[in-house]
Amino acid sequence: MKFLEYTPLDRINDFLSELNLGERTIKGSLEAYSCKHTGTDKRLSLSLENEILDYLGKSSDINSSSPFEFLLSRSSRKTLIYLVLTLYHMYPDYDFSAVKAHQFFTEESWDTFKLIFDTYMLEVAKEWIETYGGSSLLETVYKALDEVVKLSECEIYTYNPESDADPFLEKGAIWSFSFFFYNRKLKRVVSFSFCCLSNLVADGFLADNLCYEGDGEIFDDMDI
Repeated sequence: MKFLEYTPLDRINDFLSELNLGERTIKGSLEAYSCKHTGTDKRLSLSLENEILDYLGKSSDINSSSPFEFLLSRSSRKTLIYLVLTLYHMYPDYDFSAVKAHQFFTEESWDTFKLIFDTYMLEVAKEWIETYGGSSLLETVYKALDEVVKLSECEIYTYNPESDADPFLEKGAIWSFSFFFYNRKLKRVVSFSFCCLSNLVADGFLADNLCYEGDGEIFDDMDI
């Protein structure tokens, strides 16, 4: 997997790097990758493939209703491996399991993405218009994604792991979403993660520290 630089993504990333909305801060990031193996990708890809095959070999209950049924297809396994490799490149210090990751990936549509984006990024979209005017934030995201991965040819996935296994979830996070736009023909994938952090939680930690330090200064002036 090779990180790809695209100017259309840079403008959005700059805007979403840390948008303060008073009691909340919105953080978002768009990253594009080529699915061509580089460096340790081949070894890691083989390891993930073996992990999946080992799981399939030990599972006797896989049928048409099993959530792992699609892993019997080599093409599907390849897609999953590309998505997991993308996660590895985004979070190199995090250890992802292909079998476990599959449980958290869900194929979605653009309409689903649009609904979630419009609902959770409403205030952000207003800030975008006030800052840049012209096209809406969603339209700008659509054009940028379309330029990089041609949305009409994309498979769209969400990644929603349990909270204790979510590398996207930061301290104080209120909500978090991670989408992956994968173009099989172009062998490219774009990740789009965005989350909402509570500034009140951060301020609470800060206040506790200040109180502790203040108490220390009071006792410094006392004869004990």
